[in-house]
Amino acid sequence: MKQNLGNKIKELRKQCHFTQSHLAKLLGISASAVGMYEQGRREPDNETLLKLCEVFGTSSDYLLGKSDTPQNFKESIEVLEVFDEFTQKLMSQQGLMFDGTPLNDRDRMKIIDALKVVAALARQEHKNSTGEA
Repeated sequence: MKQNLGNKIKELRKQCHFTQSHLAKLLGISASAVGMYEQGRREPDNETLLKLCEVFGTSSDYLLGKSDTPQNFKESIEVLEVFDEFTQKLMSQQGLMFDGTPLNDRDRMKIIDALKVVAALARQEHKNSTGEA
């Protein structure tokens, strides 16, 4: 069964672990527009289609149904999304210990705060190395 454009956008978005809101920010459009694309109630303009290809690392041929292969597809995920998932897991996981001593909420927050500092340093180093402002 051939997928329509909306289904492909939704599938790729989920494979990248993006929310509609996050994808909308990457594309510079509203989350409701992404929802309408996925439902087939609206189609992206050419500029947005090109941005979708860039975000998902695929070709317009794939998105438009001219190819069944999502060429150059890359499963991408933002580090901050992984960090958020880890933070949620760390806060909800029962039975975590350091050297046999259970972690309390204060211990968990210390770990999260330390990771935030490391993430901020890594982000700044990445920006410096890639020449981003």
